[in-house]
Amino acid sequence: EARRQRRLLLVVVCVALLLDNMLYMVIVPIIPDYIAAMRGGGATAGPSAPGGGNGSGGGNRSLLPARYPPATGGNEDVQIGVLFASKAMLQLLVNPLSGTLIDRVGYETPLLAGLAVMFLSTATFAFAENYATLFAARSLQGLGSAFADTAGIALIADRYPEEPARSRALGTALACISFGSLAAPPFGGVLYEFAGKRVPFLVLACVCLLDGLLLLALAPPGAAAARANMPVGTPIHRLMVDPYIAVVAGALATCNIPLAFLEPTIANWMKDSMGASEWEVGLTWLPAFFPHVLGVYVTVRLAAAYPHLQWFYGALGMAIIGASSCLVPACRNFGQVIIPLCGICFGIALVDTALLPTLAFLVDVRHVSVYGSVYAIADISYSVAYALGPIVAGQIVHTMGFAQLNLGMGLANVLYAPVLLLLRNVCQMKPSHSERNILLEEGPKGLYDTIKMEERKG
Repeated sequence: EARRQRRLLLVVVCVALLLDNMLYMVIVPIIPDYIAAMRGGGATAGPSAPGGGNGSGGGNRSLLPARYPPATGGNEDVQIGVLFASKAMLQLLVNPLSGTLIDRVGYETPLLAGLAVMFLSTATFAFAENYATLFAARSLQGLGSAFADTAGIALIADRYPEEPARSRALGTALACISFGSLAAPPFGGVLYEFAGKRVPFLVLACVCLLDGLLLLALAPPGAAAARANMPVGTPIHRLMVDPYIAVVAGALATCNIPLAFLEPTIANWMKDSMGASEWEVGLTWLPAFFPHVLGVYVTVRLAAAYPHLQWFYGALGMAIIGASSCLVPACRNFGQVIIPLCGICFGIALVDTALLPTLAFLVDVRHVSVYGSVYAIADISYSVAYALGPIVAGQIVHTMGFAQLNLGMGLANVLYAPVLLLLRNVCQMKPSHSERNILLEEGPKGLYDTIKMEERKG
C-alpha cells in the first residue's frame, strides 16, 4: 500500500510539473494578438518565437518571445519581457515563505493549494482580454508554482528516502518537465489555430483539476494530523548559509543561465546572422529534448553504480554547458546550432539529476529530514536565472554583442565546475541529529515516528 501510494503521488507531482511547464509555454502563440490589439492593429497569427528547454524544482524552462529587445528599444518589448519574467520574479519572492510553510504543515496541503492556484491561473489565461489580465494570470502561475513545484519535489524526496530510488524518482520528474517543453508548442499551436485561444488553457485547467482531485483522494486533509509529531525543519536562513547547500544552489543557478539568456535572444541572432526561416527558428530547441532525457537516464544509472561521484557528474555537466555555450556564436547554419543547444540541455540534465538528490542527502546528514525549505532554495536558484533572462539578456546583446554574452556564460560555467570539488566528501558524512538518525537508533516514540518506521520496514 505504501509503495503503491508513493508511486501515485509521484504521478501527481509529475503531472503538476508537466502542467506548469506547458502553461508557461502555451501562452506564446497568443502574445502577438494581444500586442496587436493594444496597438489598435489587426490580430496576427502564430507564435512570435518558439523555443524551449528542459526543467527542475519549480518548472521554469520555457518558450520566450524572440523580439525583445530591438536595437531601438520600445515599450511593447519591455511589456513582453516583464510579462515573461513576472512568473519567475514572483516565485523568487514567495519561495522563502512557501518553503517555511511547507516545513510546518507538510507537503500535500501546499501541493494541493499550488494546484488550485495554477487552475485559477489557467482559467484566467483562457478568458484574458488585455495585458493587465495576462500579467495577473502570469503572476498567479508564479504563486502556484512556488507552492506546487517546491512541495512536489520535497514530497518525492520524503517518500523516496533511499538511493537509488530517490534519484530515479527525481529524474522522472525532470523528464516530465522536459516533455512539457516538447509537447506544449504543437499542443498549443494546433489547438490555437483550429479551436481558438481558449481551448488549450481549458484543457490544461481540466487536467489540473483532475490532478488535484487525485491528490485529494490519496492524501485527504484529515490524514495530515500526523504532521504535528514531525520534527521541526531547519529554518531556511540557516540552510542558506550551509556552505555545501550554497555550493549546490550556486551550481543550479549558474548552469541555467545559458538556457534562460539564450531563449529570448537566439531567434533574432539566427535571423540576422544566418537568415534563418520561421520554421528553423521554431524547431531550434525541439531536438534538445532527447539529449536532456538521455542525460537524466545516464546520470541516474551512474549514480546507482557510483553514488560517491555525484559531484563529478555535476561538474562534468557544467563543463559541457560551458563549452557548448561558447560554440553557439561560431555556428553558421541551423544544423550547426542544434549541436551546442543539445549539449547545453544534456549538461543541465547532468547537473540537475546529480545535485537535486544531493540537496536532500545534505539535509538528511547535516540538518533535519524535512525538505520544503531546501527545495525552496533550489527553486530560488532557478528563478534568479529565469527572472533575469527575459529582461537582461537582450540588453547585454544590444550593448556587448551575442558572442560576448555566450562567452561570458560559458566561462562562468567552466570556472564554477571546480567549485563542486567541495562536495567530493559529502557521501562520507554521517547523520548527526537528523530525524532518520533518531528513528534508526532510538526507535519510534510518537505517531509520526511510528508511521515512518513502518514505511521503512515496508
